[in-house]
Amino acid sequence: MNALLLLLPIVLAAAAFVAGRAVAHRRFDGVRPHSRPSQHAALAAISVGVPALVVVLAAAILGGQVERRLLEVDQPPAVVALDDIRRDAFYGDVHRVATGATPLQAWEAPLAADLQTQAAQARRLDATRLFGALAAALLAAAIGGLIAFSRIRPDLRARNRVEGWVVAVLLACAAVAVLTTLGIVASLLIDATRFFERVPVQEFLLGTQWSPQTAIRADQVGSTGAFGALPLFAGTFLIMLIAMTVAAPVGLMSAIYLSEYAGPTTRAVVKPVLEILAGVPTVVYGFFAALTVGPAFRAFFNGVGAQLVGGPLDGLGQYLLLVQNQMALVAGGVMGIMLIPFVSSLSDDIINAVPQSLRDGSYAMGATKSETVGRVLMPAALPGVAGALLLAVSRAVGETMIVTMAAGLAARLTLNPLDTVTTVTVQIVTLLTGDQEFDSAKTLSAFGLGLTLFLATLVLNIVAQRIVQTYRQQYD
Repeated sequence: MNALLLLLPIVLAAAAFVAGRAVAHRRFDGVRPHSRPSQHAALAAISVGVPALVVVLAAAILGGQVERRLLEVDQPPAVVALDDIRRDAFYGDVHRVATGATPLQAWEAPLAADLQTQAAQARRLDATRLFGALAAALLAAAIGGLIAFSRIRPDLRARNRVEGWVVAVLLACAAVAVLTTLGIVASLLIDATRFFERVPVQEFLLGTQWSPQTAIRADQVGSTGAFGALPLFAGTFLIMLIAMTVAAPVGLMSAIYLSEYAGPTTRAVVKPVLEILAGVPTVVYGFFAALTVGPAFRAFFNGVGAQLVGGPLDGLGQYLLLVQNQMALVAGGVMGIMLIPFVSSLSDDIINAVPQSLRDGSYAMGATKSETVGRVLMPAALPGVAGALLLAVSRAVGETMIVTMAAGLAARLTLNPLDTVTTVTVQIVTLLTGDQEFDSAKTLSAFGLGLTLFLATLVLNIVAQRIVQTYRQQYD
């Protein structure tokens, strides 16, 4: 029923639009109005639909709380004796029974009867709330409609008012985006500050040991944990570097080929096939890395190690024999394959956006196609290509599933691509998985990692913007 109630403002607005256009046509017969009849109809639809929508949303948001307060007015003695957690669970089951669902708990005899009684009362209150919201929405729509229809006349500036509503909606959407960003930053800052009150910033940024596990008792070994995040930053950088080593040249070369060398038929076939990679879920890439690429790399390096054992490079051979399926090279390589369509598609669109006059001028001066690409097109497209590479870097830094399945969870301070490593995002997921106590340094460290990652991404965006501004002034 609540879903049908949410459709009411749409139905009323549609009816007001049709009626408003008919009224406008009738009243404007033979008169040149300031705004078209459809614009008057749109203003009537807004005047009817918006008040009804406000009432419906208020009933949906506040109705549950009001209903809970009314149920608590006359609580049975057995419910009053419950603690807060059990009382919340009881009223949660009341709402489930009221909607026809099964309660989550088996309540004892006195509470079982009270559960049914309170559920019956909740059903009555819910029906009252529904009909009250329906009546209030219809009343608000009727008042808005009377005002709107009475003001339909040729000199009414309906177009300006509708445009004002459109501007207000766009401004509200922009405000939501800005406020969401501010909320994210504020939540990170608040909880990260709590973490840095327990762990010094220099220890977090420069420490080489990451072991956030804390003991239950103070006399146990490792009760304080180790929060040196340098191994996580090193692992993130290593995997990102490997991924971009694969994605940047392959994606950029693919974009240049598709834009400048491929024919229309080849482009129509290759470009969609290449973009299929962007639609593959990351967990599939993770399975591919763990079950195919990892064993293949291990077999290759183990085979090389077997050839080196007993010779001058015996130490290297012994090390290569110990290489396992999980390593940074596997995660970075597969992640690079995942990022190829991002780099390729964006770079292709950017290269195609370079004015044809630059190409023609280069060819007129006697330059070859390769010289035109290298000396004219790529410098002109550099700002967009930098943005595409930055997008790929951000995706590589934020990837979790592939790293978990292909690189492991070991926090090691190493730049060896054959070692198991972990990244910042993987550790954030690990720290916030399951039941957590948000008053411990272990859980709060996730917010410290999140704030550090946010600042690093912000710096990358600033650098990219500088690059774009510098070269855009030259070619615009």
